[in-house]
Amino acid sequence: MLSAHFPPDLQAIIPEILVAMFGLAILVLDFLLEKNEKYWNAVTALIGLSFAAVKLLTFWPDVIVGGPYHGFSDGFVLDSFSIFLKLIIVAATALVVLISAKYLEIEHAHHGEYYALLLFSAVGMMFLASGTDLIVLFIALEVMALCEYVLAGFLRRSRRSNEAAVKFFLLGAFSSGLLLYGMSLLYGIGGSTKLAVIAERLAERPLNDPLAWVAMITLLAGLFFKIAAVPFHQWTPDTYEGAPTSITAFISVAPKVASFALLLRMLFAGMPALQKNWQPLTIGVAIATMTLGNLAALTQTNIKRFFGYSTISHVGYLLLGVVAAADGNADGLTAVVIYLLVYAFMNLGAFAVILLMRRKEIIGDEIDDLSGLMSRAPVAAIFMLIFLLSLAGIPPTAGFIGKYYIFLSLVETGHYYLAVLGVAYAVVALYYYFRIVVAMFMKPAPDTIPLASSAALRVALGVTLAMTLIIGIYPDPFIGWAKLAIQPFFS
Repeated sequence: MLSAHFPPDLQAIIPEILVAMFGLAILVLDFLLEKNEKYWNAVTALIGLSFAAVKLLTFWPDVIVGGPYHGFSDGFVLDSFSIFLKLIIVAATALVVLISAKYLEIEHAHHGEYYALLLFSAVGMMFLASGTDLIVLFIALEVMALCEYVLAGFLRRSRRSNEAAVKFFLLGAFSSGLLLYGMSLLYGIGGSTKLAVIAERLAERPLNDPLAWVAMITLLAGLFFKIAAVPFHQWTPDTYEGAPTSITAFISVAPKVASFALLLRMLFAGMPALQKNWQPLTIGVAIATMTLGNLAALTQTNIKRFFGYSTISHVGYLLLGVVAAADGNADGLTAVVIYLLVYAFMNLGAFAVILLMRRKEIIGDEIDDLSGLMSRAPVAAIFMLIFLLSLAGIPPTAGFIGKYYIFLSLVETGHYYLAVLGVAYAVVALYYYFRIVVAMFMKPAPDTIPLASSAALRVALGVTLAMTLIIGIYPDPFIGWAKLAIQPFFS
C-alpha cells in the first residue's frame, strides 16, 4: 500500500505531518506579515489542509483494496474508518478557517497563532481517528483539548471568552482524569495498552466483573463529556456562548467527529465483550441527552446557547446509532458515520450565517438579531432556512438522510420505542428551529447596518449549502463510502 522508498510508518502519518508543519509555518509567517496581510495565514492553513486531504484521498483506494495498515507497533491504524473521519475533520477545519478571517478582523484579533492552534487541534483529532493504543489515544485527545481551551479564550479582552475558557478547561481536566483512570484500569486488566489485547483479556473475564465495570463506567463518563452527552453536558452552552463564534462553530463539529471516533474505537475494538453492559447504559444516556437537549433549546434566546443545546440533542441521535450497532447492525454504524458527515456541513453553514451578523459594535448572537434577515439579506435568510430544515431532518436535505438511517437501524434491531421517541423529538426540534425562521421572515429588522460579508465567508456558505443539498438529493455515493468506512468493525 505504501512506497518502499520511505519508512511505512512515516508515510502513514504524512497527512498529520503536513498539517503540523503548516501550523508551525504559520507561526513563523505571522511575524513577516503586515496587519493588512494577515489573510495569508488563513491561505497557508488552507493550503496545508488541502495537501492533507489529497494525501488522504490517495490512501482510500489502497486501504479498500489492500486492507488496513497497522503501524507504530500496532498503536496506529490507517483504515477506511479513520480516513473517512479524517476527511470530515480536515474539511470542517478548512471551512472554519474560511469563516474566521472576517470575524477575526472585526474582533481585532487576526493573529497567526489562531490558525496554528486550529491546525494543531486537527492533528490531535486525526490521530484520535487512527489510534489503537491507549497512550496514543490519550495524547491525541489532550493535544486536541488543550488547543480548544486556548481557542475558547482567544479574545483576551472579552470577559465572556475568558470565562468560557476557564469553565471548559476545569471541566475538561476533570473528565480527562476520569478517562485516564478508566484507561489505567483497562491497562491493568489487559496487561497492555493495545485495544486488541485488552479486548481479548476482557472476553476472558466474567461479564459482571467489578473491575471491568468500574473501568467501563469511568471511561464512558470521560467520553460522554467529550461528546457533550447528558449528564456531562454542562460545559457546552456556556462554552458555546462565551467562545469566539468561529471557535464555537469549530467546537460544535470537528471535535465531535474525533470524539465519536474515539468512542467507537473503545466500544467496538476495545470493549466488545462488555456490549451487554454498555449498551443499556448508552440507551439511558441517549434518551436523557435527546430529552434535555431538545427541551432546553425551546427556551433559549442566545443563538449560540441555542445551538449548544441543539448539538446536545444531535449527540443523542448519534448515540441511538451506537445502540443499534451494538446489536451487530451495520446500518447503525453507517448511520453514525453519515450523520457526522452531514452534521458537519449543515451546522457549519448555520454558523456561517450567524457570523454575518457580527459587525461593528453589534455582537449578533441573539436570535432577535436575525429578525428581518429576509428583507435585509434574502440570500442569507434562504441559506439559513435550508440549514435549519436540514438540522430538523426535513427532506430533501442531508439531515433527513442522517436521521433516516438512525431510525432505520433502530427498527431493524427491534428498538421500536427508541425510534418512536426519536421521531417525537424531531417534531420538537422542528418547532424550535422554526423560532429562528419566524424571526428571519416575519419580524422587522432591528437595524440597517450591512452584514459582515467577505469572499471567504461566501465560499464557505456555498460549499456548506451545496453539500447539504447534494447529500440530501443524491445520497447514494456518500452512503456507499460510509458503508466502506465501517468495514473494519464488521470484517
